[in-house]
This record gives sequence, structure tokens and C-alpha cells, in this order.
Amino acid sequence: MDDWYVDDRCTNCDVARQLAPELISEVGGRSEVVRQPRDEAEARRLHAAVFACPTRSIRPASGQPDRALDPFPMALDDGVLICGHNSQHTAGANSYLLPRPSGTAMMIDTPRWSRELAGRYAASGPVTDVLLTHRDHAAHGRRYADHFGARLWIHEGDLDAAPDADQVIRGLEPVEIGPGVTAHPLPGHTVGSVLYLADDRYCFSGDSVYWSRALGDLAVAESVTWHSIEELAVSLARVAGRLRFEWILPGHGDRCHLDADEMSRRLRALAERTGLLRPRPIDFTAVRW
Repeated sequence: MDDWYVDDRCTNCDVARQLAPELISEVGGRSEVVRQPRDEAEARRLHAAVFACPTRSIRPASGQPDRALDPFPMALDDGVLICGHNSQHTAGANSYLLPRPSGTAMMIDTPRWSRELAGRYAASGPVTDVLLTHRDHAAHGRRYADHFGARLWIHEGDLDAAPDADQVIRGLEPVEIGPGVTAHPLPGHTVGSVLYLADDRYCFSGDSVYWSRALGDLAVAESVTWHSIEELAVSLARVAGRLRFEWILPGHGDRCHLDADEMSRRLRALAERTGLLRPRPIDFTAVRW
């Protein structure tokens, strides 16, 4: 097997560590390959990290990674896929594909733009909607929507990041995107942040809520809350009692699957903890991945 390493372009975005945590760890404020893969299963997880990394920083000593081992889009379970190929223009955010019973799909946030990748994402069915969780992830939304012939969605609070959006979510009340899929405005991280819930199973949370491996729990990235941590606390308190889901699927930070009752309990507890937080300076290094 090749000797794999992380080059000095790494921005410590955590994407690779989500996909191959036993092989890639944070060392000195950046990702580092701490162990080479020992078997085929570990090699597959490493290649997922390789082809998700937004800076393409995970490399074999022998040269280029094998494109035939690119796993994306990759199923997380039987109802959702992760797109991989994270973009530097969205700070390395994760994006997802949500297949629908009609044979169509929705894309939540976007990977880097590529016509070849767009073909892959639409291979199992037409993509009808591109759902932006907030302004930070809007970079490729219009291009993907136009390629797919899809509707581009964003909240009015972040509309200046996608002023040509086809559908604008307004106010604080839930909005139906399609059967089984609703948008829940959640101002805090930005003015126009939104959660998208699907089938009482999946919560696409953007940068509002994530699963912290360090804490072993749901968390908010208080040190990179651009708009208002206090407003985020109010938003979480408003929705915590009414949302039910099993998967937390964030833009940044790890994913987690739990029983819906347990996830609801943890979301209510997070709302209470967030209510105790106060504004602090922006500090990317303080995020507890």
C-alpha cells in the first residue's frame, strides 16, 4: 500500500476526520495521517476522505489517488447520500442528496461545481430542488440548479447571497418544500439560517447544529456564530419541542444517527445550554469537533 500523507494546504476543516477517524486525526491544528490503512475497508474509508477533502490535501507518496476509488455520492443509509467533493468556496461544507419516493432527488447545500459530478448526482433521478441552508453555502447553488433545471431555495435573511433564488423562504414558520420535506427557519448562525427536515428522519442543519465527537453530543459552533448566539438560543428553544428526527446532518462537524426520542432529548438539552452562552469573538480554532 501507498504511504499516505496530508500536505500543507490543509485548512483543518475536519471533513477527512469525519470519514476516516481511525486513520486521520487533528495534530497541531491540522489533519494528519496517523496510521496507514490495514485492509480494504480502511482503504475505502481513506479514499472517501481523499475525494471529500476540499483542498485535495490527502495524497499518496507515489503520486495521484486512483479516481476509480472515488465513492461519491456515497450512501449514509438507505435514504440519504453524502455528495463528497467539498468545495473551498463553502469552507469545505458537506452536502447531501435526498432521494424522494417519486424517483427524483433534492440536493442540500452543494459540493464543488463540476459538470461530471453533476451527472453523477443526477444519475439515479432528476434533482428537482437545491436547498441552501444559509449564505455561507450558496457559492455553487445557482450553477447546480441551472444544470439540473431545479428550483434554488434560500431564506430571505440571506437572500443577498443568492439574489436569483427561485424560491424564498420568509419569516419563522415552517415551509413545505415537497411531500415529507419542510424548511424550518432558524436564525442565529446567520440571519437566514434554515434547517431542512425530511420524513421525520433527517435533519439537514447547515452550520446551526452539529455532532461533536469531542463532546459526544449535539453542539453549536458558538465561536463561529456570525449573527447572534443569543438569537440562535431563542431559535433552538422555539423548535426543540416540535422537531423529530433520527439523523443530524450538518454542513460542518460530524453526523450522528440516534433514536428519535434520544435525539429530541439532546436537542432540548442543547437549547438549554445554548441559552446560557453569550457573544464571543469569532475564533475558528475554538470549534470543538
